[in-house]
Amino acid sequence: MHLSRTARIVLGGITAAGLALIHLPLLLVVVNSLNADRSFAWPPSALTGEWWRRALHSPGPRDALWTSLQAGLGATAVALVLGSLAAFAVHRHRFFGRRTVSFLLVLPIALPGIVTGIALNAAFRTVLAPLGVGLGLFTVVAGHATFCVVIVFNNVAARLRRIAPSLAEASADLGAAPRQTLRYVTLPALLPALFAGALLAFALSFDEVVVTTFTAGAGTTTLPIWIYQNLSRPRQAPVVDVLAALLIALSVIPVYAAQRLSSDPAGGRL
Repeated sequence: MHLSRTARIVLGGITAAGLALIHLPLLLVVVNSLNADRSFAWPPSALTGEWWRRALHSPGPRDALWTSLQAGLGATAVALVLGSLAAFAVHRHRFFGRRTVSFLLVLPIALPGIVTGIALNAAFRTVLAPLGVGLGLFTVVAGHATFCVVIVFNNVAARLRRIAPSLAEASADLGAAPRQTLRYVTLPALLPALFAGALLAFALSFDEVVVTTFTAGAGTTTLPIWIYQNLSRPRQAPVVDVLAALLIALSVIPVYAAQRLSSDPAGGRL
């Protein structure tokens, strides 16, 4: 479709305005994390790394970061196993209720976070509390895994649809056992999708607030929860900006890497 010069300028301006609306506030957070003025005067009179030093040496943010890393890695591991197995079952086998299973697997990502959080809180209190298991890191990992599974499932399912079934058939014709076909043919083709799904699942878990609020309990504080709790405290404002900048970096890197891995090889990308 051919666009006139005026239309291209207008569309370019709208795109630039939309990108600025999304990304300028993120840039402002990063700059404020280096702002020497505690009141965040603008423009900054000087830049300093003092707030970063305080954040790194403060036990509260450090412990919250470690909790977030544990929750993210745990949820990602669970999602990789369950999401991959579900994708294989749904897209490589025919059975009654296959579409229903696929719909139920994708549903958690579409539900509002508060609905998922309330449902998980009620389920954990009903099932785990009588067994002596309270809300904590385990329930946070289980809660995050409910929506991280969807990310891995979608990535693996999309890659399975692009892998020709004839590859597995050719491997079988050459005498390879099913386990050998899985190891030497299917898994190498799935590795980019698995890695991309793991990165996206980790980023989604690391930033989660709503579901974490209902599943963490009083003794477990993730980094986003710590930021939310200290957002209105003036003395913690510079440290909050530092942690927000750190969250931006930890979210952008895996999402960018996942986007590169998920790109079509024919397009010249990884």
